[in-house]
Amino acid sequence: MEVTITTENFETLKNGDLPLVVDFWATWCGPCRMIGPIIAELAKEYDGRIVVGKCDVEENDDIAMEFGIRNIPTILFFKNGEVVDKMVGAAAKAKIQEKFEALL
Repeated sequence: MEVTITTENFETLKNGDLPLVVDFWATWCGPCRMIGPIIAELAKEYDGRIVVGKCDVEENDDIAMEFGIRNIPTILFFKNGEVVDKMVGAAAKAKIQEKFEALL
């Protein structure tokens, strides 16, 4: 299941017991819309093992600025509250899934 990342819940999710994957996106972004369904699929597949969040950069620009997000889609991978990996741009499901597996 995907969660919506906001300024209010980000710190709690980032420092939670499970690894966190955050998809930084915007409604007007074509490549973001391309990977959206892939992220949703992976969120279901890894439910209970990885928390998957979507962060709208327009609504939560403070979080995007904190991590220097300049291009979207950008996916950040967190473990123990720290960024351990990053992907910029659209990618195939297999490539994104490799990053999910590396978090476990």
